[in-house]
Amino acid sequence: MKRILLIHSSLFGDDSASTGIAQSLVERLLREHPGSKVTTLDLAREALPHLAAEEFNSWLVPEEQRDAGQRSLAVISDRLIDQLMSHDVLILAVPMYNLGIPSTLKVWIDRVSRAGKTFAYTSDGPKGLVRGMQAYLVLSRGGLYRGTPLDTQTGYLTSVLGLMGITDVETIFAEGLNMGGDTRQKSIDAAMAKVRELPVNEHEEYGYAAA
Repeated sequence: MKRILLIHSSLFGDDSASTGIAQSLVERLLREHPGSKVTTLDLAREALPHLAAEEFNSWLVPEEQRDAGQRSLAVISDRLIDQLMSHDVLILAVPMYNLGIPSTLKVWIDRVSRAGKTFAYTSDGPKGLVRGMQAYLVLSRGGLYRGTPLDTQTGYLTSVLGLMGITDVETIFAEGLNMGGDTRQKSIDAAMAKVRELPVNEHEEYGYAAA
């Protein structure tokens, strides 16, 4: 059984290519692993506020010393981290907006990529504290950016996941979606074929690693 956390970030909901491809991946996982559970978080519909200094500073106060205001702020990040850590598969459905990731996804990352919780600073550099998690990136773009300096998404997302210890990452691209002709359909078909061909690994242990 798998516990799958599916995160959408497109403004266009079910009409988004990233949404449809990611859903096909979920359906494949459910077929191959009956009884698996899926949690869906749609960041366009359930947008988080941008991170402010007051919220960040609330994390720095020991839990037992927080006042009511600090507790109400810290719990936002705490709940998102707990949600992430209660799953062993993470699927990020990510369109490209202005050569970057949607801002709604960035504010989620700002809250789950947190020192002392999902990674730790050590004398040897940062150490990820998340273990046994498989991640899939479903990246949709209007143009062709894979392998070029304009692909700012792939490196950033794999790096920030790696910072947390999530290094088992598969990437599915759907590109050229706004280039006209049959490019869009061919790209979506290729992405769907990649979904069917992807290896699906088993992870017996997941959760926090020892700091």
